[in-house]
Amino acid sequence: MKIGIIQQSNTSNITDNRNRLVEKIGRLAKEGAELIVLQELHDSLYFCQEENVENFELATAIPGDVTAIYSQAAKDNNVVIVTSMFERRAAGLYHNTAVVFDKDGSMAGKYRKMHIPDDPAYYEKFYFTPGDLGFQPIDTSVGRLGVLVCWDQWYPEAARLMALRGAQILIYPTAIGFESSDNENEKMRQLNAWMTVQLGHAVANGLPVVTVNRVGHEEDPSGQTRGIEFWGSSFVAGQQGEILHCASSNEEEEQIIDVKLDRTERVRRWWPFLRDRRIDHYQGLDQRYLD
Repeated sequence: MKIGIIQQSNTSNITDNRNRLVEKIGRLAKEGAELIVLQELHDSLYFCQEENVENFELATAIPGDVTAIYSQAAKDNNVVIVTSMFERRAAGLYHNTAVVFDKDGSMAGKYRKMHIPDDPAYYEKFYFTPGDLGFQPIDTSVGRLGVLVCWDQWYPEAARLMALRGAQILIYPTAIGFESSDNENEKMRQLNAWMTVQLGHAVANGLPVVTVNRVGHEEDPSGQTRGIEFWGSSFVAGQQGEILHCASSNEEEEQIIDVKLDRTERVRRWWPFLRDRRIDHYQGLDQRYLD
């Protein structure tokens, strides 16, 4: 499968952000992309740096006017697109939702982010209700996609459940970066941990991983921090954790990466982790902590 990734630096101009994405989708499709993955909350700045009720105005109905934009882009370019939206489900009820559009423009499915962080500059619990659709892959014309979102990256249970339900690839739209007060050694530890845990999901499940992060500096509107330097570094890895492509840490980038989905069969024959799982001895994994 030829997978296109779009790593973008956003501004406060939502229309411009969307227009640039649609233009890049068209370019990647003309170059042969079959699946295109966008970054987390790609239409706007990362508004979760502050708790501000006015930001709920950014939310959109699904389906609605915004989904129509990406539906049309998928149809016009005959490509599958993984998008990431601030979903208004009802008054006072919002989700961080990935929506997948198939080549004909139809909505193939959606995934509501399950793990919601709450840290300085990442006040997502203020905005998002935890997902209630479970870890269900989305079937498309190019394959069964295990779509997760950002903070889900750190949880092997999420990746495993997607794999056990037949996902052929793990996909993570992402928004993560450095707090400017961190020293260089701490920044590198964070970046390396972020990449390593996801490469572990690829290896443990014998699946390719696609992670698309935003890039560039975004100011903290509250002024309580010096903002976030999103570290880019979007990457695609193969079934043994091999890096097939890693994007710039500080520049916008769009790229097509050829991923061999049929390698999963061979890799899982060499490393039969699913065969050797001791499912009769995993009691307790559904508990918060075992005292």
